[in-house]
Amino acid sequence: MKQVFRTLGLFLFLGMSSSFAQKLSTLTVEKIMRDPKSWIGTSPSNIYWSEDAQHIYFSWNPDKALSDSLYRYSLATKKITKVPQSERKQLPTASGTYNRMRTLKVYAKNGDIYLLDRKGNSVRQLTNTIEAESNPLFSGDEQSVIFEQGENLYSLSLTTGLLTQHTDFRAGKKKEEPKLNEEEQWLKQDQLTQFQVLKERKEKRDAGKKISEAEKPHRPKEIYLGEKRVDNPVLSPDGRFVTYRLAEPDKKAKRTIVPNYVTESGFTEDIPARTKVGAPLTSYEFWVYDVRKDTARKVSMKQIAGISDKPDYLKDYSRLDSAWKKDKERDVLVHGPYWSEDGRQAVVVVRSLDNKDRWIMALDPENLSLRLLDRQRDEAWIGGPGLGSYPMSAGELGWVNNQTLYFQSEADGYSHLYTIDVVTGQKKQLTRGKFEVQNVVLSNDKNWFYIITNEVHPGEQHLYKMSVNGGDRTRLTQGTGAHEVVISPDENKLAVRYSNSTTPWELFVMDNQPSSRPEQITKSTTDEFRSYPWREAKVVTFKAADGADVYGRVYEPKKSNGRAVIFVHGAGYLQNAHKWWSQYFREYMFHNLLTDLGYTVLDMDYRASAGYGRDWRTGIYRHMGGKDLSDHVDGAKWLVKKYGVNPKKIGIYGGSYGGFITLMALFTEPDVFKAGAALRPVTDWAAYNHPYTANILNEPQADSLAYRRSSPLYHAAGLKNHLLICHGMVDVNVHFQDVVRLSQRLIELGKDNWELAVYPMEDHGFVEPSSWTDEYKRILKLFEERLR
Repeated sequence: MKQVFRTLGLFLFLGMSSSFAQKLSTLTVEKIMRDPKSWIGTSPSNIYWSEDAQHIYFSWNPDKALSDSLYRYSLATKKITKVPQSERKQLPTASGTYNRMRTLKVYAKNGDIYLLDRKGNSVRQLTNTIEAESNPLFSGDEQSVIFEQGENLYSLSLTTGLLTQHTDFRAGKKKEEPKLNEEEQWLKQDQLTQFQVLKERKEKRDAGKKISEAEKPHRPKEIYLGEKRVDNPVLSPDGRFVTYRLAEPDKKAKRTIVPNYVTESGFTEDIPARTKVGAPLTSYEFWVYDVRKDTARKVSMKQIAGISDKPDYLKDYSRLDSAWKKDKERDVLVHGPYWSEDGRQAVVVVRSLDNKDRWIMALDPENLSLRLLDRQRDEAWIGGPGLGSYPMSAGELGWVNNQTLYFQSEADGYSHLYTIDVVTGQKKQLTRGKFEVQNVVLSNDKNWFYIITNEVHPGEQHLYKMSVNGGDRTRLTQGTGAHEVVISPDENKLAVRYSNSTTPWELFVMDNQPSSRPEQITKSTTDEFRSYPWREAKVVTFKAADGADVYGRVYEPKKSNGRAVIFVHGAGYLQNAHKWWSQYFREYMFHNLLTDLGYTVLDMDYRASAGYGRDWRTGIYRHMGGKDLSDHVDGAKWLVKKYGVNPKKIGIYGGSYGGFITLMALFTEPDVFKAGAALRPVTDWAAYNHPYTANILNEPQADSLAYRRSSPLYHAAGLKNHLLICHGMVDVNVHFQDVVRLSQRLIELGKDNWELAVYPMEDHGFVEPSSWTDEYKRILKLFEERLR
């Protein structure tokens, strides 16, 4: 059982106190954009327990080295020690698979398979090969270990050491004997009729071949893949069936390149990059190999209810709407199967590649039938905690017992926990309310769920314990902020990574009891960092024009200069108006600097941000720069009304999606924002990647209206006030080509109130302190000069 909770998609790694106490009295861009490990510190990360629950391991960098190292905390001595390399090589991995009694653990490390006896704390190496083995797990009778090597499945007997190959997948096509035409067939038969020696030799050869075939040991069926590739082979607990996927990339999908100009070779080098949205996708098939019958058959997806359902947006395009065939079978990706412990039940998760459907289905591998257990349909896109925002994710699900499956769904508008009896089909909702279940772990005895939710406040994340039957939840964490929790193997202790809005992440340990007080293990920040009185931004709500409550954070100056800056977080689906340490720590410090200068600063969880349910998540469907932008316009009006900000002295800035919103703000709402800084912005969504963009805007060739109203390139004529654009030239996420094309558009429009700063050696997320410093000096200069 995986016992790691993650409360955030991204974490900032900050660290320990410096040996020299320096006081940070006045903030400057140069000071706050220094290498964070040199003056802030490095927080502990990658937390896991020893198998005996006596030690906590974590990555840390108190010595300000080039990279983090592995450290260990002893519960007995309450001391932290650095783990030497010789010991690290011998340690079991944090991940792995346990047997049902949890006495054994099998895991892969450095391409080999190991077996850990937890009672004796002894490790047995099972393989030592050049070709890597991966994905080990126990067989249904737990007498063997199943693993993948290359593209095939193998098992290794734990008693005899016998190695058995279960699949024989082969690239290319099977070489067939040349087929004789009618003339050749007649000639061959005539030869055998006329020459007795030829006939006798053939008969002898055929008899020998028959004997050889009869004496040959049973081998798995040769399965030829052609140009397809195989993945996710799964052996049923009884060993009879192997399920697998076949994937076939479309050769017509054109990939992009990113030129790299500053290189060791002195030549411009091309970085291979992604495809663009709307490019032909990889197609998938789901197959069942019946070992007993020696047959391999494809599972038909036509039997899935709703497989031919037409998306609603096509109603805006009469030609496409009428051309949709009623029996059209949408492309899907099948995850699993996930077998019950007794091997009697198998469940698969089917995701449509247009990401508008997720089906949970019972699989009968013998007759290739699929039976519907749960369907979630979203005319926008499937997503939210525990579901996964892309078809490549199966989402959160598992077995409570041999008949009951748990999973998450946004059926009531928020991601909640459900169970279903896979035999009777009876479904039960275990949690409900206007909050989200962020993470789920089932206890070892399968009697309890440990869940992270934001039910206290959208900006807080806490751990709860709840019966598998639902009912009351017991809150286990108390501090205001967020908690990332790793449960000890015996479930008696909790290792907690905790932070609040002004304090970076630290490691704590506590008893697995609601009244337990956490004990701090690490102290990671430097004296210099702690010497500044970092502001706790006020978490607020304001009303949007459509009546929705928008959560935000306000930095209030002691004495206002009448100016304001609005920060737009990136990613779209991300949360920043919360009460824990922000992944935007540089921006947080920059906002403190602005507030020192008298600015009022606001950042908000605009429409499409994480943490607020399905309707908020999908609020930008088919119109990026719609409600997400109007939320910022309403935020600016709220600043004027609430804080007396001068409406002609409001600036806006952000990176990635935040850079996109900044462009849309200056292009389509020029009377609201006096100046803006767009960092690494998307300027044309048709040039971005497929998974993210197609979720929100569908495909450009099918929904051109959505792309035209959502792409800044089409609205650049509206630029009236001052714009700064900053972009890394080796950005493999939002390509530098985006701002090059926008620059040409602005030139052709005769605009002269913009500037472009380029960073030749930076990717999407900047790395060098010098780049961060240059970028934010330009941003500060923009606001200081243009918001006066």
